[in-house]
Amino acid sequence: MEKMTEFVQGMADQAIEWVQTNYIAVILAVLVFFIGKWIANLITKATKTLLRKASVDPILVDFLAGITKTVLMIFVIVAALNELGVATTSLVAIIGAAGLAVGLALKDSLQNFASGVMLILFKPFKAGDFIEAAGVTGVVEKIAIFSTIMRSGDNKEIIVPNGAIYGDTITNYSARPTRRVDMVFGIGYGDDIKKAKEVLINLLKEDERILEEPAPVVAVSELADSSVNFIVRPWVNSADYWAVYWDTHEKVKLTFDEQGISIPFPQMDVHLEKLETQS
Repeated sequence: MEKMTEFVQGMADQAIEWVQTNYIAVILAVLVFFIGKWIANLITKATKTLLRKASVDPILVDFLAGITKTVLMIFVIVAALNELGVATTSLVAIIGAAGLAVGLALKDSLQNFASGVMLILFKPFKAGDFIEAAGVTGVVEKIAIFSTIMRSGDNKEIIVPNGAIYGDTITNYSARPTRRVDMVFGIGYGDDIKKAKEVLINLLKEDERILEEPAPVVAVSELADSSVNFIVRPWVNSADYWAVYWDTHEKVKLTFDEQGISIPFPQMDVHLEKLETQS
């Protein structure tokens, strides 16, 4: 215990002696640290202000501001240690090696972060949009730094890594104010084509949700194996897409039944032959 006390006392005496000998360097190091810290805080606040004025997502603002402050403080600490005569070249090399090791270990996370930044900056979609990306379809609820949270049609929460979304094709169904509804209806070869076309056109005209411009298209698209197929393509507001799609199918079936127009469906005819047995 006595030897430990002597060792600690000796270390304290050496530290005091070193400070007395290098007090100017210590003062300069302290000044460099506190002035550098003040400048780092100033730059960080300015960065936040600029990003907010540029309408950057608040999540990205805080994250970038945090990174900026961390990097600046590393420079400040290195500069302060340099004033004390510490060999900062080795320290910088160690920090660089540690950063590389962390970067390799968190490669996937960094990719998701970078993709999240790109999604927030370029905004291919926003919260509330109905999109299809990375093999998933749903409504975007939140774009986070590492993942995007979506809600499926049956109200399930889907969390998709940003890297998977940004590296894939993104289909944004909500990006445009209007959408075209593509439908196909078939009639029998014995039915009146002109009558069926007139029925389809009238059904579209009666629906107030269908836009006049661009004009809807009703045309014979195919002479199929067992039916004459019509393409029916009206334009609607994006919010009315599914309602018009479902309602039109129901109205076409009911109206065709009333007008005596058949809708072919796959059938199989089975022919039985009676074989006579020899006695």
